[in-house]
This record gives sequence, C-alpha cells and structure tokens, in this order.
Amino acid sequence: MNEQGSKSSGAAETGLGAAPPQAPGIEQLREQIDRLDRQLVGLLAQRRRVVEQVVQVKQQQDLPTFHPAREEDLISARRAQAAQAGLDPDYVEDLFRTVLRHSRVGQLRTLGRRGVRPGARVLIVGGGGSMGRFLAGWFTQSDYEVRVLDRVDWPQVGPLTAGLDLCLLAVPIGVTPAVAAEVGPRLPAGCILADITSLKGEPLKAMLSGYGGPVVGLHPLFGPATTTMDQQVVVVTPGRQREACQWLLDQLALWGNVLVETSADEHDEVMGIVQALRHFATFAFGQFLHARRVPILRALELSSPIYRLELAMVGRLFAQDPSLYAEIVFATPERLALLKDYIQSLQRNLGLVERGDKAEFAARFRQVAEWFGPFSEQALRESTFVVEKLVHRF
Repeated sequence: MNEQGSKSSGAAETGLGAAPPQAPGIEQLREQIDRLDRQLVGLLAQRRRVVEQVVQVKQQQDLPTFHPAREEDLISARRAQAAQAGLDPDYVEDLFRTVLRHSRVGQLRTLGRRGVRPGARVLIVGGGGSMGRFLAGWFTQSDYEVRVLDRVDWPQVGPLTAGLDLCLLAVPIGVTPAVAAEVGPRLPAGCILADITSLKGEPLKAMLSGYGGPVVGLHPLFGPATTTMDQQVVVVTPGRQREACQWLLDQLALWGNVLVETSADEHDEVMGIVQALRHFATFAFGQFLHARRVPILRALELSSPIYRLELAMVGRLFAQDPSLYAEIVFATPERLALLKDYIQSLQRNLGLVERGDKAEFAARFRQVAEWFGPFSEQALRESTFVVEKLVHRF
C-alpha cells in the first residue's frame, strides 16, 4: 500500500496520468483580446504624444507638415514587418495609412495655422459665397487681415483695395472676366490677383489684361464642405511674375494642399472631361431615374456595393447647388461640342445593341481595355478599396 501510494504520489508530481490542462474558455480569450486592444489604444496615445513633440520641432525649424518620402518608407517597412509576422500586408498598410492621415490632420490643426505672410491684407471678392467664406476662414486663422467685397460693397471698393497684398476672385465663372476688368485697375502695385474658378482660359486672360501686376489662376478641386486641406488638390495656372505669387502658393502648400501646375488650355480641356462631361452624364442619369420613378431605396437593397457607390455619386450631385453645376456644364461652346460628341457616341453604341452585335461589342470592349492599359488594374484595386470601405462603414 505504501509502495502503491508512493508510485501514485510520484505520478502526480511528474504529471503522469494527470488530466490535461484545460484550454482557455471564450470569456478568457475575450479578456485577452480586450487587454490587447487597450494596449493598442495606449500605444496610439503614446505615438500621438511623440507626434506633438515633432510638431514643436517643425514649428521651430519651419519644416513642412507632409513628408511623402518618409510616409512611403514607413509604409514599406510596416508591410515587410507584417509579412514576417504572418499578417496580411494590405491590412497593416490600411491601418497605418489611417494612423498617418489622422497624424497629418492633427499636425495641420497647429502647423496649418501658420501664415507665410501674417498680417498681409487679403481681399476676397465674392467672400459672401460659400467658397469665399471657406477661404476667408483659412486666411483669418493664419493671421491675415481679411476683407470681403460682395455686390453690395462696391461703393467701398476704393478703401477695400487700398494696400492689398492679395485679391482673390471667388465669383461665378460667367462674371469673373468682368469682375477682373473692374477690380484690376484699382489694385496697388505688387498685389497678387488670383481667381478660383473651374475655368481658366478666359478668367486668366481677363486678369492679365485688366491688371499689370502678379497674376495666377487657381482651381481648388474641393468644395466648402471640406474639413481639412490635407492632400486636397489645387490646380495652378501661371499668369505673370511667378516669384511674386510664390508666397500664396507656399501658403496653400502649408495648409496641406497638393499643388498641380498646368497651362490654362490643358486645364480647360481636361476639366471639360473630368467635370463638364461627367456632371452632365450624372445629371442625365439622375433625371432618367426620376422620369422612370425608379424606387431608389428598393434598388439599393438589391444592389451590389459598387452600384451603391455609383448611385451615391448621383445622389451627391443632386444634394448640391444646381447653379454651380450649370456654370460648369454651360461654361463654353467647346463644352457644348464635347457633350454633342458624347451623345453621338452613345447613339453609335446603342446601334450595337439594336443589331444584337455582341462580337463587335466585345471587340470594342477589348480595344478600350487595351487603351486603358495598366490603369485598369490600378482602377480595379482602388475601386475595390473604396467598396470595401463602404461595406465596412455601412
């Protein structure tokens, strides 16, 4: 009995014959996940505090907020680390791009308030409009002296233009040339004359004709609902005395904008496609849905994510100011000719369906696909990314 007891005792001590340890239950595993999640949040808070120190250094040394090469190096390093850790590199990249964007936006709240020429006098013609008010707010927060000239203020145009450093035209496309001709002769020497219209040819020509000083055309590719200028595109069309206009361009970049330079002719040709044609096609599609009384909510229930996104873009158009889009679509005779070409193209393609010519349809499809080239794969990746974001969001 003693011997048997001794053997039993030894087996217990060595674990021989003992019951295997129980696997953690679901609640224990969830507690581990919660603990790790809290650690992640704590690490993000630590990261933010270090970023705040970086902001102080950037302020002291007047360094830019956005460092594209640094960000891409960081993303590449984290992707490599993810692969080594057995994680999906795309998942880790998505996570860190979100972290980096929030970091940039946070930095811009401080660094973006810096003025390249604080105290400079800025007149926004059309400053009572939505885009004018939006820009006035940005200049004001960067310590510029902001003045506003609207239609009711024209009796005060003399005092308002006195001593100006920048005159920014934020009026509709159709009246921009006339306003430039009216205000240009009143500007002091050295003042920058700029506009923000989505058409550049005629406005730029009118500004150059009506004023002999520094001139630059601008086209912000965003609207007044934008909450941050982080990586928002502003098209720049040079006019005259580029060096004298540089402080304005530097200010836009400091706010976080990406500046893309082009000629007025190239800008207007591209915008005819990107804006006028696209807006017209979207308007026509929305009007067709309305005429057919398509049940939108039911259509959404039966739609794939990509169609939901397409329908969202249609709805987005009709949620905004119709006069703005009318200005863009009706802007020039060239845009009317472009729309006519588009309608004729639709009619030719409709002929394929009427004839039941699937072979010709496929041939034209392949021809266009070949013309798009590598962009098709890029477009597929980018649209898939957007669709997945939409699915996760809703």
